[in-house]
Amino acid sequence: MPADEQVTSATGVGSAAAGESGAVAFATTHWSVVLTAQGESPAADEALEKLCRTYWWPLYGFVRRSGYKPEEAQDLTQGFFALLLERRDLDVVRREKGRLRSYLLVSLKNFLAKARRRELTMKRGEGRALVPLDELLAREHADLEPADNLTPDRIYERRWALTLLEQVLARLENEYKSAGNARLFDCLKEFLSDEPGRRSQAEMAAELGMTENALKQAFHRLRQRYRQLLHDEIAQTVAVPGDVEDELRHFISVLQA
Repeated sequence: MPADEQVTSATGVGSAAAGESGAVAFATTHWSVVLTAQGESPAADEALEKLCRTYWWPLYGFVRRSGYKPEEAQDLTQGFFALLLERRDLDVVRREKGRLRSYLLVSLKNFLAKARRRELTMKRGEGRALVPLDELLAREHADLEPADNLTPDRIYERRWALTLLEQVLARLENEYKSAGNARLFDCLKEFLSDEPGRRSQAEMAAELGMTENALKQAFHRLRQRYRQLLHDEIAQTVAVPGDVEDELRHFISVLQA
């Protein structure tokens, strides 16, 4: 199910998502993960792990596209996060820094510009394994991005958007499972894309033992919640509430590019 089609269908690309944001009370609109990561505590460690998992794949893509071989890129990405954690650079982050997406990319560029590979590149097997390398390699082998047509910055942006989308879908799926509606979610998510050959609403309703009108209402609720979660995830990575809609529009434009 292509992510581009999912976000197009679920958000109504363009102004649709932004148009509904004022009608719903969303979660905090600040760098909650970064701010939680300040200091040393179990909560900070958990936040840092989430931060690393969210941005590892986009940042690794930037390093790879910058001309490094897979093993070198793995080491440099690992080294970047290790240095970030060791020096607790996030402790001095302030909200006026703007967008977390931009802050981390600028930090990585500075790291690569200054790094002497013989000194700062982490040797394989050393340090904290932030993301299992087998997981990283599996994603790379399955990667179908047209890398020849993308700059390092564009690859970073696209992987950031796709990772964000994965998180939104995972949160939505967990909510449905927790409510005992896993089967309903599995069926409804087919309508988040425009893939050919998908079942009709009538067929889906019959399979679920619902009326077609009830199915339409269920999908409408799923779309509404999808938009809320997407807005929430983006809100976690910007400095002020006014930046959320701009970042949301940027997110959609990246997937459409």
